[in-house]
Amino acid sequence: MQNALPSDVFRAVSDPTRRQMLELLGVGERTADELAQPFDMSQPAVSQHLRVLRDAGLVNVRKEGRHRVYSLDPQPLREVFDWAQYFEGFWRKKLSALGRELDRTR
Repeated sequence: MQNALPSDVFRAVSDPTRRQMLELLGVGERTADELAQPFDMSQPAVSQHLRVLRDAGLVNVRKEGRHRVYSLDPQPLREVFDWAQYFEGFWRKKLSALGRELDRTR
């Protein structure tokens, strides 16, 4: 697989089902069947979600007998974290300025 583009990672985490799958994998490895259990969707739909996560580099997969076992690769999430952290600083500055203005006008 080629290196995932930043847009692939953002696309992957934009979906709540995929975010929940990542949370499950954050606890430990799971088979595709185990990942499908919490969701009311077809196996092909689960496979499509897992493909998006694989293509984004967020999960690794290995064959174990007849099963595919998935594990989390959190490294691509660093870009999402860095992006969100930028905006956290932005909002902190804005809210601090608002607080100073409110204190001044009291």
